[in-house]
Amino acid sequence: MPPFIHVRSPMFPRLAGEKEETVNEGTYGKALAEYLEKGLSAAGYSVPFSCCEDWGWWVEIKGAPFAFGVCIYSYEREGSDLIDYYLCSGATSENVWSWRKLRWLPTGERSGRLHRDLVRLFSEDTNIELLATDLDGPDYDA
Repeated sequence: MPPFIHVRSPMFPRLAGEKEETVNEGTYGKALAEYLEKGLSAAGYSVPFSCCEDWGWWVEIKGAPFAFGVCIYSYEREGSDLIDYYLCSGATSENVWSWRKLRWLPTGERSGRLHRDLVRLFSEDTNIELLATDLDGPDYDA
């Protein structure tokens, strides 16, 4: 699984009405998902939509021969107005099985490129605090 990225920014607050869209309490990230839709589209990705899932937000990316996108997990820190976000490629392993092609398909190249593009997107925006780019998973104790 590709590494997680940890970001924080006042640009990604809980939006008005977002609570009604969430499947589970505290799974915020709509503002970040909308930001990624625009930023990844500008970087050449086909991003048809984003949606709330039971674990967080999903930003769909078309063009891969398997389900692919960005997973966004959120963590609200007590005593802070800012929400911490953890992101990773939606490719959950180095290879995924394709029933259509009846073989394993490698995900590493696409996941690696997406990870680098996300890091670049966040690094270039001075309004975003890029806290980590190489986590094995969300670090809610950080």
